[in-house]
Amino acid sequence: MVDFARVKAAPSADLLTPDNAVMLFVDHQPQMFFGVGSGDRTSIVNSTVGLAKAARAFDIPVVLTTVAAESFSGPLLPQLAEVFPGHEVLDRTSMNAWEDAAVVEAVKATGRTKIVLSGLWTEVCLVMPALCALGQGYEVYVVADASGGVSPAAHEHALQRMTAAGAVPVTWLQVLLELQRDWARQETYGVVTDIVKEHAGAYGIGVVYAQSILGAHAVG
Repeated sequence: MVDFARVKAAPSADLLTPDNAVMLFVDHQPQMFFGVGSGDRTSIVNSTVGLAKAARAFDIPVVLTTVAAESFSGPLLPQLAEVFPGHEVLDRTSMNAWEDAAVVEAVKATGRTKIVLSGLWTEVCLVMPALCALGQGYEVYVVADASGGVSPAAHEHALQRMTAAGAVPVTWLQVLLELQRDWARQETYGVVTDIVKEHAGAYGIGVVYAQSILGAHAVG
């Protein structure tokens, strides 16, 4: 039942903001990409980089982690590493990132309660830390298109499992626009529209067209 006395134009506490979110990127590595069969791998790379640039644009804390980088899975995706030059990458032996003390401490140190989670594979290295973080009181937002599993079924069933446990499925573009939320925010307008033009496909082409007709500050 609506209490009309409390209704006002204001954001919900459920929304992601630059002040309440931390982004955790898990195992975007060559060997892990080799096994992805749930979707187009080039699209997953594009979504991952778009998400990373969203974090950089809004100065959101980022935790980068890999598994067995030197013995099996290879280094962090170069396109992702380029967005965060010099950023520490936490390598693990455990498939479950939430069983690695360094990763958990890095997330805790941000003081943020909303984890924006992406990685490979959805049914292994995503579902386990998601369930663990949820169980310890975090809110988890799983970026479906910046993640991938070994098959469409594996990816979808893992998303369903996480959703049933309380995780929120999102897309990278949804995260970017939720962080911006108001095109009047000029301090991030330019960088956000640049990310859209580079990574958001048809929408990005539309922004290029709109800006060419209406000028550089056409609404995205």
